[in-house]
Amino acid sequence: MSKTVLGIDISKKDFHVVLMHENRTTKPKVFKNNQEGFESLLDWLSKSGVTQVHGCMEATSTYGEALAEFLVQTGHQVSVVNPSRIKGFAKSELIRTKTDKVDAGVIARFCLAIAPEFWTPLPPEVKELQALLRRFESLTDMYNQEHNRLETATPTVAALIESHLTQLKQLQTEVKNLIRDHFDNHPDLKAKRDLLTSIPGIGQQTAAVLLAEMGSIQKYRNARQLAAHAGLTPQERTSGSSVQGKSRLSNVGNPRLRKALYMPAVVAITHNPLLKLFAQRLLDRGKVKMQVLGAVMRKLLHFAFGILRSQKPFDPNYLNTTS
Repeated sequence: MSKTVLGIDISKKDFHVVLMHENRTTKPKVFKNNQEGFESLLDWLSKSGVTQVHGCMEATSTYGEALAEFLVQTGHQVSVVNPSRIKGFAKSELIRTKTDKVDAGVIARFCLAIAPEFWTPLPPEVKELQALLRRFESLTDMYNQEHNRLETATPTVAALIESHLTQLKQLQTEVKNLIRDHFDNHPDLKAKRDLLTSIPGIGQQTAAVLLAEMGSIQKYRNARQLAAHAGLTPQERTSGSSVQGKSRLSNVGNPRLRKALYMPAVVAITHNPLLKLFAQRLLDRGKVKMQVLGAVMRKLLHFAFGILRSQKPFDPNYLNTTS
């Protein structure tokens, strides 16, 4: 074994690690998920004779973000992997036990066998935009939940709910203003947003989500890789003569990108001439409406990729509608 890998099973309060180094595997070790724990991990790696490690963890909410950034800043390499990949790898090993210690070992072996791509931290301005948009998303979800409760609330409770709804609306307005100011304070980010809104069907809110959730466009080799990141690539289900399932979206990817593109795709089918023709051709081939909608969502993402790469606004004369 020439490569040194560190399997990391992350949780809110702590994280378990397994180190595979110089043909040996360490016993699982646990550290606190805070700065003190990160420093202890670094000291432990040093005492183990490790100068550079390839750490691997699952993409679990934001719990592992600080540790991933710390490892990169201290000269190590990190992969942040879709949990479905780790789960599939564990099944291939016929693992029946699931504990933090066992999971750390599975992740280490996955890292050694698969050598997943390296993770890079988001630029500070994109990270802040992402945080603001996710806060706005949370406030919107809370507002909708409270509004739904009004239907069955008693008069007394309804008054309390109405008061809370007013507060939530105020907070939404504050976050919207912060997002607007954030773009004004970062001209490069604002220029990219304006490029994306040149696509018929893409508004400022959708463009902001795309920029926040895609990260750097340079990390994608092509538009198909970006579509795979969003879970918008087709998944075929055929095997022999007995399994002849219909193709559908893989949905293995960033759900916020898919959610952000849904309504723009609905609008684009009506108001974007290129995508209107594209959708009609698919319908004429016998595709059902949801398949067509998924294809239009994917096409919008392809357009976004081309526009951000070329730094030129949408032009129907040089963007075609072939898949």
